[in-house]
Amino acid sequence: MNDLEKQLAFILEIDKLKAVYRQTTVKEDKNRSENSAEHSWHIALTAQLLQEYAEYSIDINRVVKMLLIHDIIEIDAGDLFAFAETKDHDLQALKEEKAAQRLFGLLPKQQYNEYKTLWFEFEAAETHDAQFAKSMDRILPLVQNMNNQGGSWVKHKVKQSQVLARNSYLQFIAPKLWEYVISQTDLAVSNGWLIKD
Repeated sequence: MNDLEKQLAFILEIDKLKAVYRQTTVKEDKNRSENSAEHSWHIALTAQLLQEYAEYSIDINRVVKMLLIHDIIEIDAGDLFAFAETKDHDLQALKEEKAAQRLFGLLPKQQYNEYKTLWFEFEAAETHDAQFAKSMDRILPLVQNMNNQGGSWVKHKVKQSQVLARNSYLQFIAPKLWEYVISQTDLAVSNGWLIKD
């Protein structure tokens, strides 16, 4: 296969992300489940809009690229609910690494290396770019659940501490957004959408 054929094969393969459904629902579309492709687009735009809140210098183009590819691995590994048990997350991580090798392996070597490296950087969340990207991936479901009277939080009896822990990257990378998260989770508790613990 030449490079173009490999790139087109990858493009067709990632179309399958539209068939991977998440726990977050789309309020404006009769509360149907959101798919992972929609989520990736939504957080990429969210990062563009909220980049001014980053406390440290970030490369928004790298951040957006991370966000656009971060869930591609769900084509093979599936989506795991954010608040699943730790053992389930550990097993999912193994599935996702295998999926990253296969899916990005469809690309020509240079793009394979670039995308695989970006994906692992996002997962490790040690750089400012990755921490901001990870934060966008975490804050958007909060915004969506607040807009939907608790949404998946209510359905799964999620605790405030779980949501705060999930958004903890914001403390460092975007403190103003962290303050917003705290205020929203307090409001969610008072509304009965999150469990106080």
